[in-house]
Amino acid sequence: MAKRKLERFAETKTFPHFFQPDYDGLQAGFPLKGNWNRGFFHREAPIALELGCGKGEFTVGLARRFPNKNYIGMDVKGARMWRGAKTSHDEEMSNVGFVRSKIQSINAIFDEGEIDEFWITFPDPQPNKPRTKKRLTSPEFLERYRRVARPGAIVHLKTDSTLFFDYTLEIIQEQNLPLFFHTYDVDKNPGSEVVLAIRTFYEEMFREKGVAIKYLKFALFP
Repeated sequence: MAKRKLERFAETKTFPHFFQPDYDGLQAGFPLKGNWNRGFFHREAPIALELGCGKGEFTVGLARRFPNKNYIGMDVKGARMWRGAKTSHDEEMSNVGFVRSKIQSINAIFDEGEIDEFWITFPDPQPNKPRTKKRLTSPEFLERYRRVARPGAIVHLKTDSTLFFDYTLEIIQEQNLPLFFHTYDVDKNPGSEVVLAIRTFYEEMFREKGVAIKYLKFALFP
């Protein structure tokens, strides 16, 4: 397992669409910040960012279905991300990129008004109350997202966790954010075809256990 992980780490370094900025590099200024469309995608199109993308299959799936948009998957686990990065590389997909970094670094990697849409898929629910600030829909994280979001930016959440789902609904209400859709079971009320069509490794794992998948969609700005 350790050897395979090292091999995957090595291979990701050869992918031109896989970025692994280190601390010093971010402090010096990430070269694609504010320049993702021109400098990487080489076209003007809405950018959608998946936060905590895991194996990257959701990022790749969205990019296949919506070639008119540009997609970036972000996660700290490089060995996991290898799968999506390799698939998109082998398929020569031009509207996909990956960034290996902590989500706390989002404001060093993207500029004001650069992101149109956010996807949060099966994040760690951080069930211990002292760790609430680390939930990816906490007020602290939402403020980070706003600093890189365009006006009218949308956030999508898919999760197995009722605790995390209810917490997010509470934050949406507290911040007076427009809630467009929510369901505690996408199989009964999916909201959109794409919510059912693309399943991640973790979604399949939870489904095998009989856990209902929750989904909601809200605006990042009041």
